[in-house]
Amino acid sequence: MTDYLPEVFQQFRRRYPAVKEAFDALGAAEHEAGPLNEKERRLVKLGIAVGAESEGAVRSHVRKLLGVGASEEEILHAIVLSLTTIGFPATNAALSWAEEVLAEET
Repeated sequence: MTDYLPEVFQQFRRRYPAVKEAFDALGAAEHEAGPLNEKERRLVKLGIAVGAESEGAVRSHVRKLLGVGASEEEILHAIVLSLTTIGFPATNAALSWAEEVLAEET
């Protein structure tokens, strides 16, 4: 798995390092706020990204899921579960983004 961060993210991190540090601390706190394990948390985050129709977040969470040992089948299943809530076009878009990342990273 490659370490990929979009240029816009890297620019933000360079321009506002204190804000990025606070954001990272908030993320760490939210991850530790409950009983879900790392993979479960990442699957939930993927579902939220799919529902928000955020291409960058979907791609990011697919990469993160691969990094914690999620299988391609688990990742795609999490996306397919969105179908009856957000509809076919949004689900299909998310599947295509995820499949592109999976093709690059696996």
